[in-house]
Amino acid sequence: MTLVAILSGAGISTDSGIPDYRGPNGVRKDPEAEKLVTYDFYLADPEIRRRSWLMRRTASTWNAEPNAAHRAVVELERSGTPVRVITQNVDGLHQLAGLPARKVLELHGTAREVTCTRCHARSSMGEALERVEAGEADPACSVCGGILKAATVMFGERLDPRVLADAMTVAKACEVFVAVGSTLQVQPAASLAGVAAEHGARLIVVNAEPTPYDALADEVVREPIGPALPRLLAGLAAS
Repeated sequence: MTLVAILSGAGISTDSGIPDYRGPNGVRKDPEAEKLVTYDFYLADPEIRRRSWLMRRTASTWNAEPNAAHRAVVELERSGTPVRVITQNVDGLHQLAGLPARKVLELHGTAREVTCTRCHARSSMGEALERVEAGEADPACSVCGGILKAATVMFGERLDPRVLADAMTVAKACEVFVAVGSTLQVQPAASLAGVAAEHGARLIVVNAEPTPYDALADEVVREPIGPALPRLLAGLAAS
């Protein structure tokens, strides 16, 4: 059967109330806010870490629910079509919608877990935030006492090479590659669209604005993602 790869960017989650960090109000527009998610600043400055934990407590991710686009991906998978999601998002909404975790490659990690920068022990973000609520302004690793951070790829960190390698394998193997809600400007994630096209995949771009890969695409969809992606994926399931 046809393997469908879906590269999802921030645009797929805006209908769930999660803003695009590269948008008008994103952290990329605020140097002080950007420090909170920059690895070197975070490690070096306890005050940055305290502010980061306060930011996590109020992050829109915690109240967000999967939207019609996330659910459409799940419906495609449940139709029997082989599906792999490669996501640039850290919100975990694909899994919350019902997609098996083993079918989701999180290029930038997940905001739903924390990791120790020293021993790399992982635990849930919920547990860490409970400690913050209880008065620990900068909770340390309960295993070794090291600095805890969200299990996301901060500015200044490299992507997990194993996850990236798996994403590259999927891009080369798929027959259809759908890039949805991504500007396709952030490398190396954006290059996956080109890799898929070079290996013979049908490339479909669903995004409100033009992307550098539109010229390679077999189809470009400029409609809002909420109604457009369910319609598109239903067509793929039927075919």
